Amino acid sequence: MTTTVIEVLREGTPSDAALLTPGRSMLTHGDLVALAERTVEGLNQRGIGRGDRVAIVLPNGPEMAAAFLSVASGATTAPLNPGYREDEFDFYLSDLNAKALIVEQGSTSPALAVAAAKNIPVLEINWKESDPAGYFEFVDDAGTGAAVSQGGFAEPDDIALVLHTSGTTSRPKIVPLSQTNVTASAAHIGKSLRLVPEDRCLNIMPLFHIHGLIAAVLSSMKAGGSVFCAPGFNALSFFSWLEEAKPTWYTAVPTMHQTILARAGRNEGIIAGANLRFVRSSSASLPPQVMAELEEVFGCPVLEAYGMTEAAHQMASNPLPDAPRLPGSVGIAAGPEVSIMDTNGGEMERGDTGEIVIKGPNVFAGYENNPDANAEAFYGDWFRTGDQGVMDADGYIRITGRLKEIINRGGEKISPREVDEVLLDHPAVAQVVTFGVTHDKLGEDVAAAIVLKEGIEATEKEVREFAAKHLADFKVPRKIVILDEIPKGATGKMQRIGLAEKLGLQ
Repeated sequence: MTTTVIEVLREGTPSDAALLTPGRSMLTHGDLVALAERTVEGLNQRGIGRGDRVAIVLPNGPEMAAAFLSVASGATTAPLNPGYREDEFDFYLSDLNAKALIVEQGSTSPALAVAAAKNIPVLEINWKESDPAGYFEFVDDAGTGAAVSQGGFAEPDDIALVLHTSGTTSRPKIVPLSQTNVTASAAHIGKSLRLVPEDRCLNIMPLFHIHGLIAAVLSSMKAGGSVFCAPGFNALSFFSWLEEAKPTWYTAVPTMHQTILARAGRNEGIIAGANLRFVRSSSASLPPQVMAELEEVFGCPVLEAYGMTEAAHQMASNPLPDAPRLPGSVGIAAGPEVSIMDTNGGEMERGDTGEIVIKGPNVFAGYENNPDANAEAFYGDWFRTGDQGVMDADGYIRITGRLKEIINRGGEKISPREVDEVLLDHPAVAQVVTFGVTHDKLGEDVAAAIVLKEGIEATEKEVREFAAKHLADFKVPRKIVILDEIPKGATGKMQRIGLAEKLGLQ
């Protein structure tokens, strides 16, 4: 069984395409293996080896994908959002105890000033437009060959990737993912999607996020397939990439799918010529209305999957035909074991609502240096996801909400997702996010932010009246804010926690 990133890379057929990008030649699987081997040797010569943490601050694209795969072959990767400010880089580089920082030659990132202040070595890489997609070289000389405690290629228990939790309600926690965790997750994704070497993923996800790194990049490498790495998400360019890349699938968060759908009518010719085998959605709840529209537009199955950082991404997925895919469900267990537990850690019957828990080879061993968080996060060897849900008789899981996002209105518990799905049925509503606001007597009340469809008008009163016809009175939002755009996090997800404060409703 393959349990390290370098083993995954070596499984591909050397002459087949591995990485592609707009306007460049392809990097083959053989080229990628050679790049990974050269990178590990170069890191070792610079005193960096297994277990050493290398922060990577690169723009989205094939070099970011190649750097992740190459560095993970012999050290620990720590991809960071290039959009961070200096104080954010200061926190993350300190918290990670980074041994080095990789940037592209000529970078003006605020991370450089932080690295200089902390004496973190900066490794510049460069490439030419004439180079194959993803190819890069170190700019500086290897130097005198500093001593490295553990050189060579990573082993199964070594940490491949460290990421932070989002930290919306507390200090971000470090999630260390082993070589076994990430390769197991890539294998699970490949199995559930039936990926083969002929498959090509169009990646529009940010590559500092678990969704893009594992679901798009590593799962494709594990299957011997290829990834067309777009330079970030751009709805105006998506359809030209679709035409150039000729992908068999793409994966995204729901807000990206909605933005793509908004431009689909102007690109019917490209869509007609596309050859998508399926579309995947993960990292946030996919409204059933969006799923139905995607299937109608692209003429292929849309599979909602369930992932989180602590599971190296995938936990459950709706299956491909001929098995049923259920709108509003995240599907069946797709890799780890999944169960529903009560507040005492007891497994519940099918059909009962409780907390979703998981265990398996892709699930991390625990947060770093955080015994209090780990004591709360596990029931024995079951990891508590923090999601409330229910599993039906056929094993399909429906998430009813994040436990910390459930709105408690005077003792009445309201799932924001339920309200979202009702409001999205209003003919004028394009996007919605329901969230809690503080209330002096009830503790919390229900509010919602919406974006209207282009060219269609509706008032707050009309939307509330619509909701009142389909929801119990206590679930109807008392406040509806109509916006041009709903604030989103760095990965394109709409975030309920903190939204009331952002919109000045607290």
